[in-house]
Amino acid sequence: MRFRHPDGSTVHLAYCTNVHPAETLDGVLDQLRDHCEPVRRRLGRDRLGIGLWLARDAAQALINDPGSLRTLRAEIDRRGLEVVTLNGFPYEGFGAAEVKYRVYQPDWTRPERLAHTGDLARLLAALLPDDVTEGSVSTLPLAWRTSFDSGAEETALAALTTLAERLDALEELTGKSIRIGLEPEPGCTVETTADAIAPLTAVSSPRVGVCLDTCHLATTFEDPTTALDSLGAAGIPVVKAQLSAALHAEHPHLPEVRAALAAFAEPRFLHQTRTRTAAGLRGTDDLPEAVSGRALPDGAPWRSHFHVPLHAPPEPPLTSTLPVLRTTLALLLGGPRPRTHHLEVETYTWQALPADRRPRNRARLADGIAAELTLARDLLTDLGLKELP
Repeated sequence: MRFRHPDGSTVHLAYCTNVHPAETLDGVLDQLRDHCEPVRRRLGRDRLGIGLWLARDAAQALINDPGSLRTLRAEIDRRGLEVVTLNGFPYEGFGAAEVKYRVYQPDWTRPERLAHTGDLARLLAALLPDDVTEGSVSTLPLAWRTSFDSGAEETALAALTTLAERLDALEELTGKSIRIGLEPEPGCTVETTADAIAPLTAVSSPRVGVCLDTCHLATTFEDPTTALDSLGAAGIPVVKAQLSAALHAEHPHLPEVRAALAAFAEPRFLHQTRTRTAAGLRGTDDLPEAVSGRALPDGAPWRSHFHVPLHAPPEPPLTSTLPVLRTTLALLLGGPRPRTHHLEVETYTWQALPADRRPRNRARLADGIAAELTLARDLLTDLGLKELP
């Protein structure tokens, strides 16, 4: 979906396909037919943006076979879809029964991460619509925090610098400008936007910036105004923003609140949980650790890294951090010029919701994704953006 900002520039809205598990190129093609096109039809749009997730095997198939890449591009066009952004955070296995810490491997200290991200940039340059010259790829925020010392940081930043140089060369070759956004996430070396400033300043390239995920921003209790002002002062671009909402518990000391939170504790994904104290942010790596004991102080609200559907917050006594999303979106797009042109709804946890809230079939999932995009569209038009055909 495309929108015209009051300054005349185009803002793109997509939804991320990592909600549909697929590791191979055939699986990606099935996604377009079985999920993405049905969502577009529900919205009554001739064109729908998708934030494509290409796992390692799918990316390798496309890199090694130009014919397959042409086939994918043709299928995207034929089904009324378009791609201006890729989700390069998960490398492989995102549809596994247990993902947890595996999603952070390989990290930016390993050559596989550099090679894969470079491949994604090349693929995106070939997949961009003919009238679009700028693409974005979100990626792991360096590494999970453990075992990341100064030597590891030096290796990771050198890899990002090399990637930036390759992106410069890619634009010279193709005329397409691809930028990479580190996605701050709880528990990672770059947990917050504040953590991103030093490494991105060291890389010192406009090709590398931040992917701002509003679920992660809310989970770490960052103030959106402070976060964006700090990034702007440091000259770090918001390459793209992921529109998502975290799980919020206002009174975690109450037994009924703990019980409600426990229903969201599940074995597939990591749900880092945080609270603010007088001494600073406290947290656990996963939700079960928080609800089952005294790992976290419970005198102040808790937030958990669980991407809940934008249009359907959990029932009381829980809620979502949708207000943080609204505030952040207004700061990004409510001014005289957009601070990013790429937006992506990223609720990948539909099938991890409590059993009574999961979509029972593909049709119900498409209904939910369409409802999320409708909410996002309404937020954008409320800010003065005009939806384009």
